Amino acid sequence: MPAFNTADYIEYAINSVLSQTYANFHLYIIDDASTDATGDVVQRFTDDPRVTYYRNERRLGRAETINMGIDMAAGEFIAFCDSDAVWEKNKLFTQVNILQTKRYDMVCSHYATFLNSVNKLTRTYKSREIITYRDLLRGHRIADITGMYNQARLGKVYLENVPHQEYLMWLSLLKRAKGTMAYCIPETLAYCRISPRQSFLSKNPFDSWQWRIYRDYLRLPYYKSFYYYLSSLAQAMKRIV
Repeated sequence: MPAFNTADYIEYAINSVLSQTYANFHLYIIDDASTDATGDVVQRFTDDPRVTYYRNERRLGRAETINMGIDMAAGEFIAFCDSDAVWEKNKLFTQVNILQTKRYDMVCSHYATFLNSVNKLTRTYKSREIITYRDLLRGHRIADITGMYNQARLGKVYLENVPHQEYLMWLSLLKRAKGTMAYCIPETLAYCRISPRQSFLSKNPFDSWQWRIYRDYLRLPYYKSFYYYLSSLAQAMKRIV
């Protein structure tokens, strides 16, 4: 769980993890040198042996902060929860059960966004049940707050310090995964808090970052980049309310 100046709501994220029906986990909270009371809030939970809190001495940015948590993680599986997110209490139980069948190395789920309360959702995002590597290139989503993968089989994959670094990470993991596919649980198991400004910006899918990922980071040929870019725009248009 990366954190930066989230004192107003990080306790909801932490409580949603600690309230999981699956209890065999360890939560690493990496504070990226917050200047508010984030550290004070987190310290209230450090008596729980399942919680480790680490504070960066200086601001390192999201990618490096998450990478520190990935480095620390010693379990068979890795999952991510942002400090402004909330998990359903059965999220880990449901996902671990699927991963333990060994049919899939990666799982995710549907998720929803909210402004002030998970009882007042602004939008629910769904993906197809089986997400292949090509599906992900076409714009189908694996939200980082829902994704979970078998670290023992796939190894540690770190975030690059580039825009939309999580998307690149999931692409890299999916390329390694059994059958190059992930299973998307057809349930809403996580919720993401958004600001009114984010809610407005999320309605505009025409961002050049997707094109840059295809061309600059994945080094796809122009014709493939163009095909996947158009596909991703089509997916984005479907998500507009």
